[in-house]
Amino acid sequence: MLFEPGQPVDAVYFPLDGVVSLVTPLEDGAIVEVATVGNEGLVGVPVVLGGSLAVRAISQVAGRCLTMEVGAFLYELRTKSAFPRLVDSYVQALFSQISQAAACNRLHSNEERLARWLLMSHDRVGADQFFITQEFLAQMLGSRRATVTLSASILQRAGFIRYHRGHVEIVDRLGLESAACECYDVIRLALERVVVPQSL
Repeated sequence: MLFEPGQPVDAVYFPLDGVVSLVTPLEDGAIVEVATVGNEGLVGVPVVLGGSLAVRAISQVAGRCLTMEVGAFLYELRTKSAFPRLVDSYVQALFSQISQAAACNRLHSNEERLARWLLMSHDRVGADQFFITQEFLAQMLGSRRATVTLSASILQRAGFIRYHRGHVEIVDRLGLESAACECYDVIRLALERVVVPQSL
């Protein structure tokens, strides 16, 4: 857990090869993922916006990250370097991801959303295998575990992934892309514009 809703953020995190979920917790204890952050971004956007957000930041796929104390981060944002422009670009891409995820969660099938989620995690971890439990996937997708089990089985039978006891292996990347909804490409392109900015 990197931060909780409404709490002051005392550090900013830059994931190197893991994935962090931004989730909205509900009163009944359920959570729904609104965005993921990997090596293209930073965790701590409430600091940039000058306040806090109603999200919790959870490390979902283990990995390493760099940490920057908030005071140092805010100081760097006031400089006339490329850093503040990159942060601004990332914040725009993050909000694009949040709005796309809202539409995706409402309109696309569980298999499409699971394929999108696996592709985005695959992009960030830099490896074909990573660990994620069905329970956590169900929380991230806002689905029941049985639904995630069925969706993972469909993708596995198609030969796109192998999934056993929390271990996911991407076997056929192009096949998985064909199973994902359009949201994967929309979000990927928005994030790629941050990683390879058009002009600084």
